[in-house]
Amino acid sequence: MRRRVLFTASTFSHIRNFHLPYLNAFRELGWEVHVACGGVGEPVPYADRTVSLPLQKRMWALSNFKAAHTLRDMIRAEGYSLISTHTSLAAFFTRLAVKGMDNRPPVVNMVHGYLFDERTPALKRAVLLMAERLTAVETDLLMTMNRWDCELAKRYSLGREIVEIPGVGVDFSRLDRGREKGGALRKGLGIPEDAVVLIYPAEFSERKSQAVLIQAMVKLPEQTVLVLPGEGALWERCRALADRLGLRDRVIFPGHVHEMAPWYGMADIAVSSSRSEGLPFNVMEAMYCGLPAAASAVKGHVDLIRHGETGLLYPYGDAETCAAVIQPLIDDAGLRNRLSAAARKNVENRALSHVLPKVMELYLRAAVL
Repeated sequence: MRRRVLFTASTFSHIRNFHLPYLNAFRELGWEVHVACGGVGEPVPYADRTVSLPLQKRMWALSNFKAAHTLRDMIRAEGYSLISTHTSLAAFFTRLAVKGMDNRPPVVNMVHGYLFDERTPALKRAVLLMAERLTAVETDLLMTMNRWDCELAKRYSLGREIVEIPGVGVDFSRLDRGREKGGALRKGLGIPEDAVVLIYPAEFSERKSQAVLIQAMVKLPEQTVLVLPGEGALWERCRALADRLGLRDRVIFPGHVHEMAPWYGMADIAVSSSRSEGLPFNVMEAMYCGLPAAASAVKGHVDLIRHGETGLLYPYGDAETCAAVIQPLIDDAGLRNRLSAAARKNVENRALSHVLPKVMELYLRAAVL
């Protein structure tokens, strides 16, 4: 009988964006691969079975407990050798599903960034931490991606075994094709040749905090242009903020972008204003493409950027200091070149080809073989 692995996540897009190489790796080893996640709209590549879960963002929604019941029935019926769970919501309800189960399969929880940190309101932090502690005994292996999350997990014993991994791995080869189209893209957007282009591809959300960068643009020279690829709940609000600040011609909102290589190719500086991260793909991709980065000094960013060596950092939420940190990158091409060379070298060990074998080794060690 073929061994079976179950991957769970809150959204289909999370599986599609981060885990297809791992589904494929299990398939190549002869495993049967099952996926259970929210919002399944199409078949999941490399999955032998896909189940749509009625997960909602509101933690205690009744449908989330129905999802846990569905998972419990699946796990009892399928005889999995391993469960790999991702994203905080799905991870909690997956582990809740196996609580008290006799002869349950090993559970690996890959933490892509805890949704709380030292800035989180005390009550919300307490609830989220309680959820992790409640399911810690069901967590046979806990993989974290940054120092802060790893230290917190060890402090509260959030798993039987806790390790830090260098992310899930970035397929940098995708970025080697298409960057040469950046010049044409820049011209098509009407960006002047002497402009300095900042780029921040991200979902428009409270956590990503694009408003900080828009406010910082007021303090930056007229020839500076900010490009914000992405969609999300706060897209309209950010557009309105840019209009209100008189930045309509200097802040570009292209919406969803499928291939990022040309966009990195047309940019001069990568920026990020996020409140917290696991290990951000957008920053790693930009660094690989040779862009110096200026980012908020939060978990995830500080694991990638050493201030003054591989990029620059500023206090989260401080638009004025953000502008002051970006200004030297605009003024000094030599500084940009020095940081960009160091940045690329710094992320080479985050490549998918380097990370996937290490993570698969951890998976197989945890599995019932």
